[in-house]
Amino acid sequence: MNIVAIETATTACAIGLRTSTGFEMGWVVDDDRHHTETLTTAIDRTLREWSLTPADLDRIVVDRGPGLFTGLRVGLATAIGLSEALGIALVGVTSLELLAHGAHASGVRGTLVAAVDGRRGEVFIQTFALGEDVVATSEPTVDSPREVVIRWATLATPVTFTGDGVSRYLKDFAAVPNGNVEEQRVPSVTSALRLAMTREPSAFVEPLYLREADAVANFTTRERQ
Repeated sequence: MNIVAIETATTACAIGLRTSTGFEMGWVVDDDRHHTETLTTAIDRTLREWSLTPADLDRIVVDRGPGLFTGLRVGLATAIGLSEALGIALVGVTSLELLAHGAHASGVRGTLVAAVDGRRGEVFIQTFALGEDVVATSEPTVDSPREVVIRWATLATPVTFTGDGVSRYLKDFAAVPNGNVEEQRVPSVTSALRLAMTREPSAFVEPLYLREADAVANFTTRERQ
């Protein structure tokens, strides 16, 4: 099965490729919010490098969030467009579960908190139990880094933090006495490829925003002044 993975939930734009021969790779194409300019070009170049055409693809997997609003829109629009144009299956995964699966593949076990930087002094978070498999133990939510840190410091149970939300507020998360930090700034595209092998395709993938876009929030704030 030939699969392309699209990752645009953070400031980074990343893609992955798995071929029918079992070859698998993933990399960051751009790390500075140039999703619109780099995504489709990177996909096209990658397919040509491996002597593939879009018609050879069997499945597209895309990160549906939570994450940065504009990046998610670009990734989802590209994935849906390819799926509909080529008549191939579309699979949606979340940025937080990709972080959890990426940490699991690196050998992390126990309680894990995945955190994506949401800007506005907030992070998108979800808790997972990492054992033989990856199991979500909470729903994705929005919180302040300070509240997350206080909560886990108070619980005093071993926990690992990962994601670009942790990297941005590293000093706070690293101060949790019972915590460890797993460096992982971009949700794992190789994990997305592996999940795409077993997940049921969707007729349409809905974005997971968790809150309104910055532009809407700013407009609402001005209206109230």
